Amino acid sequence: MQTIEVRSRSRIEFVDITSRVREALSATGVKEGAVTLYVPHTTAGITINEAADPSVAADIIEKLSELVPHRGPYRHTEGNSDAHIKATMVGSSVHIIVSGGAPVLGTWQGIFFCEFDGPRTRKVHLKVVSG
Repeated sequence: MQTIEVRSRSRIEFVDITSRVREALSATGVKEGAVTLYVPHTTAGITINEAADPSVAADIIEKLSELVPHRGPYRHTEGNSDAHIKATMVGSSVHIIVSGGAPVLGTWQGIFFCEFDGPRTRKVHLKVVSG
């Protein structure tokens, strides 16, 4: 298992970690198989989406914030209930095919760490399976 450290700068932010995942995969030497990326935080997530146009991530953030506002009638009194809900909606892991030592992604796709309660220093765990 490998771990990537991600530092967010905003309360809500999508951080493109595609190049860091490529580097981590390259270091394993695995040419064919799969990689699971897992975020061990209850107020953060991970997703694959368009990376070519940053307005896509901005639109997703805007819509999630509209659907789940920061302040609301939440029972959890820590002040980050929205972050927990957004993390649940996005998910905590992705599974990606590896071919030629690289993640198999579509032309416009990137891998995003999704921060919902930052800024913070977070982790993304990678588990590569050869095959």
